[in-house]
Amino acid sequence: MLYREAGDFKTSYTADNQTFPIQFDRVGYWALLAVAVLVVPFIITDYWASSFLVPFLIYAIAALGLNILTGYCGQVSLGTGGFMAVGAYASYKLMTAFPWMDMFTVTILSGFITAAVGAAFGLPSLRIKGFYLAVATLAAQFFLVWMFNKVGWFYNYSASGQINAPERSVFGIIVTGPNTQAWAQYLFCLIFVIALAWIARNLTRGTVGRQWMAIRDMDIAAEIIGVNPLRAKLTAFAVSSFFVGISGALFFTVYLGAVEVGEVYGITKSFLVLFMIIIGGLGSIFGSFAGAAFLVLLPVVLKLVGVDLLGWPTDIVAHLNLVIVGALIIFFLVVEPHGLAQLWRLTKEKLRLWPFPH
Repeated sequence: MLYREAGDFKTSYTADNQTFPIQFDRVGYWALLAVAVLVVPFIITDYWASSFLVPFLIYAIAALGLNILTGYCGQVSLGTGGFMAVGAYASYKLMTAFPWMDMFTVTILSGFITAAVGAAFGLPSLRIKGFYLAVATLAAQFFLVWMFNKVGWFYNYSASGQINAPERSVFGIIVTGPNTQAWAQYLFCLIFVIALAWIARNLTRGTVGRQWMAIRDMDIAAEIIGVNPLRAKLTAFAVSSFFVGISGALFFTVYLGAVEVGEVYGITKSFLVLFMIIIGGLGSIFGSFAGAAFLVLLPVVLKLVGVDLLGWPTDIVAHLNLVIVGALIIFFLVVEPHGLAQLWRLTKEKLRLWPFPH
């Protein structure tokens, strides 16, 4: 077997603490990244871009953000859809108010605006936690959706209440609007995924991440040893909302192009992202990607098998999707609370020791 540590020794603390300590993992990571950047843009089709690749990348960013808040800091949130809406409407206002602004700046500023809103709604976490905090963030979800529906300034007083992304280009390549090509959408989202995954990995492995995990494990003990709960919780809400805001902006500008907040960013979106990190694995960067990939790919596979191959009615396949997701959530909560990420870790441990017993 190739998956071995024999001869793969370390000569420095930096090498010992790297993200992928086994050389096989490092080679696999760089190979996957090379394929994603250098191969996929040349073979991507409109169907696979719209049905899987682009939504997977966007949902992976949202799952990373929620995992930082819930998985690493232990603060339950049911307002992800509302914060995604903040990112979407912030990007819309920036694009219409500053037509000269490039899309990278628009998307990043939308993330910062959402971070400020998220930190404001995170203030109740200083006094409440658990179920009560979940209810507070759920209230934030309903309030934000109501505000974007009722205040005409956010959608520029459009008669339909719908917002539409103007056409914008990056280095001469159109990335928003009806004339966008699939590979351009994919690469634009991939840049943000790579950058934000790198940021999340470094934050969770550093001092800030250790403070988040101390608050998650026992906030009173964390405060006794010197962790500032105010700073730790608000930074978790701000960083999480930054990620979620960028995903909401990309979901509107690059993927859909036109949205109505109640239909796109409702409570269903909040639960969908929450299910991603439950199935993928709480407190895991890989789990965020695994959960997003699974829940985005599952409806596509069911449609190809159930509708196209077996000829089942579309509504039956849609209900089957809900049944499978619900059963998997129950399974992972009862049998493996750390989700697909833990199953992947156990598989790698057995491969490292195969054929010897473990």
